[in-house]
Amino acid sequence: MNILGISGSLRRNSYNSLLLQNVITILPEGVRLTTLTIDTITNYNEDMELDKPDAITQFISAIEDADALLFATPEYNHSIPGVLKNALDWASRPAFVSPLANKPCGILSASQNNVGGGRAQTELKKILTSTLSPVYPSVEYLLDNAQKKFDEEGRLIDEAALRRLSRYVTGFVDWSRKQTS
Repeated sequence: MNILGISGSLRRNSYNSLLLQNVITILPEGVRLTTLTIDTITNYNEDMELDKPDAITQFISAIEDADALLFATPEYNHSIPGVLKNALDWASRPAFVSPLANKPCGILSASQNNVGGGRAQTELKKILTSTLSPVYPSVEYLLDNAQKKFDEEGRLIDEAALRRLSRYVTGFVDWSRKQTS
């Protein structure tokens, strides 16, 4: 199984990007996670639909090639970052038959506050529903106070958070396999 990990953060030391890197270390056997950055994706412009820039074509191809998508998103102003919304706008075309349609999705969030990104997950679920992307029906994985839960090398050192992440990822993989069979 091939999972594409997409971080909604552009920050070099993003806690959400670190979450995806930690997922790589706990994946079940036979499952691979490849991460992709969205920092080179230009703003969505319908005039460019027929002649998409290479970064967008590569992004869409990566989604098509993946068996499932795992998003890690911060929360900006009670929603997802604009760069993530923009990337999803590109990938959601054409409607009803886009690469996102029927693609199993999971969502993780890390935040420096006590909420942990829950409102961003609600917004992302709404967007993915509109693209016909099934979202893993589970208790959200929210990592609050993330600045205290990683070591200098980016390893998740909070044991309870690591157990919850492992449980979420295992459940997500099992559910995704059922969605694609």
